[in-house]
Order: sequence, then structure tokens, then C-alpha cells
Amino acid sequence: MIRSAVLADAPAVTALHQRARATYYPDGFPEGDLPELWLDRWAQVIARPRAHVLVCVRNGEIVGLASFRRPDEAPDDSSTVKLFQFHTDPAHWRRGIGTELHAACVEQWQADGMTEAVLEVHRDNTRAQAFYAAHGWRGRPGAGAGAGAGGESDDHHHELRLDLPRE
Repeated sequence: MIRSAVLADAPAVTALHQRARATYYPDGFPEGDLPELWLDRWAQVIARPRAHVLVCVRNGEIVGLASFRRPDEAPDDSSTVKLFQFHTDPAHWRRGIGTELHAACVEQWQADGMTEAVLEVHRDNTRAQAFYAAHGWRGRPGAGAGAGAGGESDDHHHELRLDLPRE
């Protein structure tokens, strides 16, 4: 089941986020990115007006999450949505959760009138890069000061975009 997150979900969302990120930060989280700060951050995101956090629940457990909204710098009438976080619990990989969650995101974006989705994916997260490519995401050329044809935005991330067809 896919549903909107509620504040009571923040601890489970935080724990899933940390487990997922540990798979592409094998040497630990970057300096200054303290996992203990994420509970408060997730509570703020879940409570934030105009933001969406979707969770995938299986057998009463949150096994996937997606967080998205218009970018802060975008005008209110922007038709671009940014996917800030998208994670499946590593213990539940390869069970269709990511595909189900992605489809729910696209459905919500289309219902909201969005025509483009953007995201940044960690350069070392090749599993996520393959997932996004399989779902139609492409490099976002010219996306940032250092962006290249493959959508590179900085030393650690690739920027990707997805065109959203009108329903």
C-alpha cells in the first residue's frame, strides 16, 4: 500500500533512510551529515506544507519512501517537481517496491499538473542510476554550473530529469 506519511512515521522513515544511504556510503556518512539529526529533519519534511512524503507499507512495515515538492527557488506556477529522497529498504530490494512507489509518484505529479521531474542521484549509487534509467530518467544537460551532457552537477551527484506526459 502506498500512502502519505504522517508525523508518527518519522522514526521509521528515518531508520529506512539511514539503512538505504549506508549502501552507497560504505565508509560512513559524509562529514557533517549526522544520522541523529535526520529524525527532526524528516519530521519537518513530513509536516511541511506543499511537500509530499509517500511511503510504501508492506505487512505493517514502511519499506519504501519518496519525498518531493517544487524546488524552493521555483515560482508557485512552476510545473517542475523535485524528487528529494527515494529509497527502498535494502532488505526488500528486487520486490517491485521501487517500481510501485515510482508509479505512485508519477501519478501524483501528473495529478498536480507537473510536466517535468528532476532529481540528484549520488555518483556512487549505481543501483539507483540503473533504476532511474529503466524508468525513463535522463541526464539533465546544462542543469548547473558544472553540469555536463550526462547531467553531472557536482563532484558527488548526477542531475536527472523525467518528462511527464499529460494525462
